[in-house]
Amino acid sequence: MSRSIKKGFFITLEGPDGCGKTTQALALKKRFIEQGKNVVHTREPGGTSFAEDLRKIILNPKHKISPTAELLLYEASRAHHTEEVIRPTLEKGGIVLCERYTDATMAYQGYGRGLSLETILTLNKIASGGIIPHLTLILDIPVKEGLRRARKLQEDGEKGDRLERESLKFHYRVREGYLSIVRNEPKRVRIVSSLGSREEVQERIWREVQRYGLG
Repeated sequence: MSRSIKKGFFITLEGPDGCGKTTQALALKKRFIEQGKNVVHTREPGGTSFAEDLRKIILNPKHKISPTAELLLYEASRAHHTEEVIRPTLEKGGIVLCERYTDATMAYQGYGRGLSLETILTLNKIASGGIIPHLTLILDIPVKEGLRRARKLQEDGEKGDRLERESLKFHYRVREGYLSIVRNEPKRVRIVSSLGSREEVQERIWREVQRYGLG
């Protein structure tokens, strides 16, 4: 966490496509609210009007975007999101609950696309202003099951967004990227199985949160 931020608590939910981040983020937000805590639920790409417009561009399957251009769009979205939403909430002592953040860029653009991990680390640091989540929960799910769930949620027979339509090999690399992040940062990053009922996954997440004295 950036040294200038000392009050709030930053939680990110990560994982392969179809792992259930939104469902679990909303459930976790509800628990925090029931405890009277100030919590902001947000997402990447997105979280602000500007960043949501970028999200539509990045994920639109009609666009052919080079890996480098894709990376820079994600970082631009993050820079605006961090300054407009994340940093102000943390400075006020609130809890930020964010679906995807810098780890997603490492997993998708680093491991998935094969871009330089060193370059991504540098850009992540610039875009985030040095802010690092206190706790990152990676909701893990086998690739084929995750894609089945993600595509089942699509309307009108759509095959998913631009990233969901990538090859199985790409999604296997993304998942391995997330598992590598867990191995490299076991204190900050915790893995939670996304298999089972929503309630079972919710309880697994809550146990991890309680380890940090928030439950």
